[in-house]
Amino acid sequence: MLAKRIIPCLDINKGRVVKGINFVNLKDAGDPVKNAKFYEKEGADELVFLDITASCEKRSTTVDLVKEVAKVVFMPFTVGGGIKSVEDIREILLAGAEKVSLNTAAVKNPQLIREASEIFGEQCIVVAIDAKRTMDEGREHVSLAIDEGRRVKDRENNLRGKNERLSTKYRSGWEVYINGGRTPTGLDVIKWAKKVEKLGAGEILLTSMDYDGTKDGYDIELTKAVSGAIKIPVIASGGAGKIEDFLEVFEKTKATAALAASIFHFREIRIKEITNYLREKGVGVRI
Repeated sequence: MLAKRIIPCLDINKGRVVKGINFVNLKDAGDPVKNAKFYEKEGADELVFLDITASCEKRSTTVDLVKEVAKVVFMPFTVGGGIKSVEDIREILLAGAEKVSLNTAAVKNPQLIREASEIFGEQCIVVAIDAKRTMDEGREHVSLAIDEGRRVKDRENNLRGKNERLSTKYRSGWEVYINGGRTPTGLDVIKWAKKVEKLGAGEILLTSMDYDGTKDGYDIELTKAVSGAIKIPVIASGGAGKIEDFLEVFEKTKATAALAASIFHFREIRIKEITNYLREKGVGVRI
């Protein structure tokens, strides 16, 4: 069994590391290069660098900053944000990244995933999915039927067709967002995860927009649904607040890695604390 990975994330805005709650109210969290150097010494398994405003501002990732970060880390390094083409991917890999993360560009041009994986290898291509819970209208109608005192059998017969029509768009209950969480796509998260796997993605970075920055723990339901629907590795992201959250996401889902930001940036929890705790609980981690 592969060792579970602990991954700090550098969300970059205007050359600085930032962190917010539910993708808004961003606060400064320091210098990217200094943070990267710190996580290298801390023994992080990997590092993720996301230029969170590149896509919505319609610009490329800050390559010079990627180069500076790459100079101080020797762990696997993933870069995302504003990557729109095979040429962009090549430039990021030449700048020192081992992997690239595609989100907005993958939704707008899914064939980029296939083309990139064929050229650079599936292990290089990460698809980031920013997921937000949607209202399950079908369930709402069922609840109303119960409240009105209809018999269960009648309710099932009368509402089955209507439920199916209402729930078709978001059968999983989560919608994919792009442009740094600003734009809904109409894509169902589970369907999209299955599609990118078929197209050649080597890994999925799954972020719960509802849990992001809340420190209430990972979205177990979302992570379990996605990691159980596909075979490629899934990185759980959004909501880590305490050591126990990492154990929970590994025990209750098939996630192979857990990503966090604010608790690491503001030194609330050290990575060694987490790996030592997980090892004591019987979770396989890198020594």
